[in-house]
Amino acid sequence: LIKDKLILPFLDIELHVYDLGMENRDKTDDQVTIDCANAIKKYNVGIKCATITPDEKRVEEFNLKKMWKSPNGTIRNILGGTVFREAIICKNIPRLVTGWDKPIIIGRHAHADQYKATDFVVPSAGRLELVFTPASGEPIRHIVNDYKGAGVA
Repeated sequence: LIKDKLILPFLDIELHVYDLGMENRDKTDDQVTIDCANAIKKYNVGIKCATITPDEKRVEEFNLKKMWKSPNGTIRNILGGTVFREAIICKNIPRLVTGWDKPIIIGRHAHADQYKATDFVVPSAGRLELVFTPASGEPIRHIVNDYKGAGVA
């Protein structure tokens, strides 16, 4: 609807559309998100609508193969982390701050942040360690937690 009413009547442009809905991400083993990010990289522009990052309830509700990672995080990591968000301003839509007429652009470095984190169910008692293995040298280990039973990491 947006492209038919607001884009195509005014621009002669070829659009590349990627369905990042949960069902399609599941069907493609999330390859569609990777393809989308690579297209943004190739064309240097992308507009993404809101998406759902599935939690355990959504995995069950939509019968997903697994709990897919955030599509936002996947795209950010493929793009190298910098994300700019800029409002699309329409003259006929009132602004929340009526006297403000300057653009607001938010940029943040978003590589290897919480979207690249790994979480999992700890099946039993045991030790969780964080290990850094340098290209040359001995691994550096840090104890994160000693589990007395099953849990979540």
